[in-house]
Amino acid sequence: MHRQFLELVKSELDRLGIEDINNVQAFILFNIGSDDLTVGELTNRGYYLGSNVSYNVRKMVENGYLMQERSTHDRRSIRVKLSAKGLELCQVMDRMFDRQISALGEVATDAELTSAANTFRRLERFWIGMLDYGLRT
Repeated sequence: MHRQFLELVKSELDRLGIEDINNVQAFILFNIGSDDLTVGELTNRGYYLGSNVSYNVRKMVENGYLMQERSTHDRRSIRVKLSAKGLELCQVMDRMFDRQISALGEVATDAELTSAANTFRRLERFWIGMLDYGLRT
């Protein structure tokens, strides 16, 4: 499902002619939102398995989607937040998600979506528990 989601983001970027950011970077941007985070905090959110967050952050800074500054509390740490260009792309993604939410009513009821979300949360807790405690018999 994650790959299919990223394909939707890529399709939206292509449709809009946005070529200076990829789908994974756009998703990272969306998840930063209005926050002011360190790269470590961003990595700990866990949405970016299989991607090099530091590389993607650097590319987004180079292309004007993110601003970075040294932390005032820990000079070794760099904080990132969205630039005006990043905020604009975030709004584009918000509209894309709104369209998808509207279309979801044709696929599943609110109760079915709530049930699916609860099942995914239980699976996530199960897998996290397996990492913490190993296989239980």
